[in-house]
Amino acid sequence: MFKYSKLIILGSGPAGYTAAMYTARANLNPLLITGNNIGGQLVNTISIENWPGEYNISGYDLMNKLFKQIKQYKISIINDSITSTNFNTNPFTLYSNNYIYKCNVIIIATGTYPRRLNLISEKNYENKGISTCALCDGNFYKNKIVAIVGGGNTALEEALYLSNIVKKIYIIHRKNKFSAEPIIIDKIIDLIKNNKIIFYKNSILEEVLGNNYIITNIKIKNILDQSITNINIDGLFLAIGHIANTNIFNNQLLLKDNYICTNINKNYKTSTSIPGIFAAGDIVYGNYRQAIIAAGSGCIAALDVINYLNNC
Repeated sequence: MFKYSKLIILGSGPAGYTAAMYTARANLNPLLITGNNIGGQLVNTISIENWPGEYNISGYDLMNKLFKQIKQYKISIINDSITSTNFNTNPFTLYSNNYIYKCNVIIIATGTYPRRLNLISEKNYENKGISTCALCDGNFYKNKIVAIVGGGNTALEEALYLSNIVKKIYIIHRKNKFSAEPIIIDKIIDLIKNNKIIFYKNSILEEVLGNNYIITNIKIKNILDQSITNINIDGLFLAIGHIANTNIFNNQLLLKDNYICTNINKNYKTSTSIPGIFAAGDIVYGNYRQAIIAAGSGCIAALDVINYLNNC
């Protein structure tokens, strides 16, 4: 089936929703394609304390509020996922398993997805005790023992959430100190002092072991002295960063480290290497990974599109 819209927005996180709202208010009647992860990665965040005007709101609730807000405008929302693109000519063409989409302008806000360790043993136990979302799967491990790989905001937020559910947490981090916000680190240190969390620093996950049905233990290697530690666990949570969702744009848009390069046209901060295609959110600002920055860049992309169309 075929669908046409002058403007298509790809992604349903803070950047995509904000871009949709601002372009709709300019009577551009955008078509928003949600992607597989409706609401973006933010829906997995347990508690948000730094969103202006809100305090201690979950990522799911915040994105639900944004969704209800954009529903007030003339925005077509389709739950679909793009599998390939053709940007050689304008109108641009986007393909999914359900439709062929055509448009003259695109705002890409496809975000990122969780990074994996790429261990053979990790793949063997995928969906058998390995998770990338504590909020989604934490309740399966009530009063059990789990391990978390990572040392940034995501890993420590997962640990804080799980600390109210599980019996014990092992945090495995390749560096000698955490790289999260100080306020989160302070909370984790308190849990370490109380033996709720055991911290393995300068360490990497070497192997995932089990009984072919579920994880039973893991091997950790200290990268300084090469020593191996075997830990019995019931579940493993991976929080080691994210990868940009840019596979469908390879060999078409200019990328750097798989993130979309912007500000190509100095008149439009969110412009990409192809006129008429703009990008916003974590797909551009991967180092920051803050919802407010993603939303702000979605607003900038919308304003850039409005000005671009006015000058065409």
